Amino acid sequence: MITEEIIFKGHTNVQSLHSKTIEITKDKDLTLNGDCIIGVNANKSCRDLSTEIKEKIKKNNSLIEIEIIVEPYSFVIKGNGNDNLLLSNHEDIVLRKSKFICDRTLSINCDFSSLDIPRNIIDILKNPSNIGIMQIRVE
Repeated sequence: MITEEIIFKGHTNVQSLHSKTIEITKDKDLTLNGDCIIGVNANKSCRDLSTEIKEKIKKNNSLIEIEIIVEPYSFVIKGNGNDNLLLSNHEDIVLRKSKFICDRTLSINCDFSSLDIPRNIIDILKNPSNIGIMQIRVE
């Protein structure tokens, strides 16, 4: 199993209300339009992931487990990789319930969206001084 961690920060405008996606971004700012974004100022985007984990993610039906860790809580999302994934975006990482693929997509067919993340985690992420970790594990 290959694991990679991305560290991100909270923001006062985190809403986590989108029914199809979850996103973290390297951007420092967040407007209320970004209702799928759970974190900003991430230390990595799709493009920054290691070659080893990208190779595993870019296999049809590879199983991807993404754990969102916001002390003292965590939440696990499961999804799939695909050989059409680009993993080339310089700013963002997006997890999708759908099969839509673009350069920001890390995983498709996910079992949860940002709307499903427990509100105790989101409440913590509404504070810009709080840190979150997105841990990606691929078999």
